[in-house]
Amino acid sequence: MVLETFANLALVYNIFLLGLGMDLRMIKIKDTKPVIIAIVGLVAALLAGIGFYYLPGNGDPDTILAGGIYWSLAFGCTNFPDLARILADLKLLRSDMGRTAMSAAIVTDLCTWILFVIGMASFSKAGARNEMMPYSLVSTTAFVLFCYFLIRPAVAWTFNNTVKGGHVDETHVWFILAGVILCSLMTELCGVQSITGAFLFGLSIPHDHIIRNMIEQKLHDYISGILMPLFYIICGLRADLGYMSEYVSVRTMALVISASFLVKILSTVGCSIFLRIPFRDGLAIGSLMNTKGTMALVILNAGRDTKALDVIMYTHMTLAFLVMSIVVQPLLTIFYRPKKKIVFYKNRTIQKHRGESELSVLTCVHMLPNVSGITNLLQLSNPTKRSPLNVVAIHLIELTGRTTASLLIMNDEAKPKANFSDRVRAESDQIAETFAALEVDNEGILVQTITAVSPYATMHEDISLLAEDKQVSFILMPYHKNMMSDGRLTEGNDVHAEINRNVLGHAPCSVGVLVDRGMMIFRSESFRGETTKKEIAMIFAGGRDDREALAFAWRMVGQEMAKLTVVRFLPNQEALVSAGTAGVEYGKEKHIDEEYLYEFNFKTKNDPLVTYIEKVVKDGHDTIATIMEMEENNSYDLYILGRGYKVETPVTAGLMDWSSFPDLGVIGDTLASSNFTMQASVLVVQQYSSVNKQTAGNNNQEPVQGAPEATPFMEDEDDEEGDRYHIGMRK
Repeated sequence: MVLETFANLALVYNIFLLGLGMDLRMIKIKDTKPVIIAIVGLVAALLAGIGFYYLPGNGDPDTILAGGIYWSLAFGCTNFPDLARILADLKLLRSDMGRTAMSAAIVTDLCTWILFVIGMASFSKAGARNEMMPYSLVSTTAFVLFCYFLIRPAVAWTFNNTVKGGHVDETHVWFILAGVILCSLMTELCGVQSITGAFLFGLSIPHDHIIRNMIEQKLHDYISGILMPLFYIICGLRADLGYMSEYVSVRTMALVISASFLVKILSTVGCSIFLRIPFRDGLAIGSLMNTKGTMALVILNAGRDTKALDVIMYTHMTLAFLVMSIVVQPLLTIFYRPKKKIVFYKNRTIQKHRGESELSVLTCVHMLPNVSGITNLLQLSNPTKRSPLNVVAIHLIELTGRTTASLLIMNDEAKPKANFSDRVRAESDQIAETFAALEVDNEGILVQTITAVSPYATMHEDISLLAEDKQVSFILMPYHKNMMSDGRLTEGNDVHAEINRNVLGHAPCSVGVLVDRGMMIFRSESFRGETTKKEIAMIFAGGRDDREALAFAWRMVGQEMAKLTVVRFLPNQEALVSAGTAGVEYGKEKHIDEEYLYEFNFKTKNDPLVTYIEKVVKDGHDTIATIMEMEENNSYDLYILGRGYKVETPVTAGLMDWSSFPDLGVIGDTLASSNFTMQASVLVVQQYSSVNKQTAGNNNQEPVQGAPEATPFMEDEDDEEGDRYHIGMRK
């Protein structure tokens, strides 16, 4: 009894978190196909559930109608968060099939909730027909209206008048937890389960208030990791396989389980034929609609508590759900392998953009503070009508069991700017609005905002796939450390750092990592006869990455608000001799560097805002000392440099052992440290190399229609020579 008490309490708070994480305004089904699939599948499952429940030889023949209702409801439900997790694991979230399956699942979930409440109100605790059913339905409906018209505004008013400066006190959390219990008791009095009140109270919490995130952070891990396992233990204790085997044969058990699995598949395939959905997609959607989770167990336990379901039927359906949940993902993995498109396009680096042409950039942000630095850097990149920026802005969100993150997947495309004033000011919407404002303020920038929801472990794969799909030349990532109020960087998020490293290792184009220290755009404003300019320093140590960094810095030339200083570091004779093999490779690379620098100097020689300086150094420590001296003499706002990962040159000799963050390179790591500067932002650039790109040749890949099939990478002749040269050099 003690175990069941804590298990029920855990379930109440878990359902509360489900309601807390669900924003019904985010559910926007734009197509009728998922609705038809959901309704047909649910009706077919309900009818089949009743049929299987009364199947001769399936359990005790002395059954009651209430048991059939609970059996069929549990059979018909689909667990939306688990379905989204399966799609994320298989990289099918952004496919048409995945979107249809998620939309159909959320419709099925909502319909199941309504039918479940009606079912609970229809039967008494003994499983017999409830003569007080009209009272239960009316009182439950009144409680729903009470939550919407009284509790919701009251909670919002309380928070607005007691939360000062965005600080939420522990008292607010206790107030919410007590409200969960109170609402649960009220729905018990109405004649329905306590979880109904907890769910409705979760929906009543304001969706744009900080209290939501605070409650989720405090409760989610504790509930899901410690208390909810007690509920699953109770589910296992209530099941009795030995007792069930005395009344149900193995043949009947196998028939019911297999038929239960096929009902939704066959109904979905039938709908697919009618709706002209590919047969393969219909088969996959039907399999996914069999995903079961906590909701199915809640319905079964509610039937068991009211004695509508006996031990035999409870055990039988629990076993069926276990088998169905285990089978779904392996079946999709084996039989549904979407053909991966191999995208062929030429401009995978900034350096290949000759003259004035459109540059496609994919920017990634984890949270709102990441946005300002990236948008300011994009404005600083001198976007014009002749040389525009096509920006794909992605808000990266971890896919968890919480419903809000899963719902975002269905609304992740660019949102109309006209609707922003009427939108809930959630973080994802604020990010989208900020990028949309960037497009409005600058006619040379075209922005598309996307919300990418994925597990952190495979998020880099989604970024790479989006980069290829949008054919971008540059991926811009935020550094995993953010700036504090005193100018120092925080300890950072290790998971975000791992994502950056994975993107740098697998990206299909060039990558930049921005260390933002509050970089602000100073527009050209006259103040005492002077014009405020942005001081930018480009550190050129030599190599492929540095040439790419110079190409990005070159785009900033030609505007009054940017003053660019290119500082090239050259090793002295002593450094070249002591470098050995590295010095020989540096000499080969130097020839390509000088050609590109000559072109840069020739085309910018008449620009007074561009300065080119050469510094001779003896080793890496001398290079750092020279940069520190530059910083003391002229405080810069932004440093741009190449990553140069695992490439030691004479001008960086001796720094490799001191690098603590490899994603910034040896010089970038030093520039980002608080010991060097407290105000300069740092952009570290890595150039894409087709040499290091692993081109897959699996059978499940197909080229994009209209793309050339003969050569995987179309490049200029000089670029091909450079690639061949680099192949020989690296060997």
